[in-house]
Amino acid sequence: MNSNKIIELKNISKSFFIASKEPGLNGTLKHFFNRKYNEKKVVKNINIEIKKGEIVGFLGANGAGKTTILKILCGLLYPTNGFISIAGYRPYERKAEFLNKISLIMGQKQQLIWDLPPIDSFYLNAAIYGIEKSEAKKRINFLSEMLEINKELYLPVRKLSLGQRMKAELLAALIHNPNILFLDEPTLGLDINAQANLRKFLQLYNKETGSTILLTSHYMKDITYLCRRVICIHEGIVTYDGKLEKLLTKLSPRKELSIICKSKKDIESLKNLGLDIKNVESNEITLLIKKEDIKKTLKNILNKYELEDLQISEPPVDEIIGKLLTNNN
Repeated sequence: MNSNKIIELKNISKSFFIASKEPGLNGTLKHFFNRKYNEKKVVKNINIEIKKGEIVGFLGANGAGKTTILKILCGLLYPTNGFISIAGYRPYERKAEFLNKISLIMGQKQQLIWDLPPIDSFYLNAAIYGIEKSEAKKRINFLSEMLEINKELYLPVRKLSLGQRMKAELLAALIHNPNILFLDEPTLGLDINAQANLRKFLQLYNKETGSTILLTSHYMKDITYLCRRVICIHEGIVTYDGKLEKLLTKLSPRKELSIICKSKKDIESLKNLGLDIKNVESNEITLLIKKEDIKKTLKNILNKYELEDLQISEPPVDEIIGKLLTNNN
């Protein structure tokens, strides 16, 4: 295996077998004595390689297979077919050495004890992983400083805000110094400030420790802030694996041209030019122009209309990726 390659999946598939039943009493009796099952393939021949230290985002609509892939990667699910290696281990074997190398964090899935302060759970986790108390204290101090959480560690978990609880959950999950993090919707339910703080921490943790991070998120800022590489999943199939920047270029062949006119008459005239209109508001209109047509369109507009202001920009990243998640083909 390539010394820089830490995760490898070859032709990984996962199927679930779901019992089917005919309606009515006869259907119930048949189902009781002779059950029939339908196969549902949720992951189909996935091939992925990930290097040490990468931060990779998984994109896809609900039910696309992202969380199933994460669960296969950390050994919670056994693949139906294919080969998988995580840091040289088969995750489904759940060996202690493998579990020491990974951590799975799922948004709003709590491991801390509700009525105890987080600090107690940290030392309990440390003991489970065989970490000496003095070493555990060093790690707690290091992580609490990075997470900017201190006095909150000594309050009962139930008294913490959602953002503070998520920080404490992260600290508990990182106490054993894992070098591979699997994050499933880590900012789910957090307010904007808490989301931003969590993103900054993950970026800093990756830089300081060289850890590999794989995450899924419906908050596009998580992906754009943290990930240079994205993997798009649609109906259990990888439809794109590469640089985020390249994906955005592919998905957005047009630029936004925002124009503020001096008169509403000019706005009405612009609306009748046959161009794609994104938005019209008072004396402002936003047009969507193909990148290759931008110079010609701009020249025509400047020659014909008296403008107060004009701006050319790329469509918002959230909007582009949002379309991918709803129209993934």
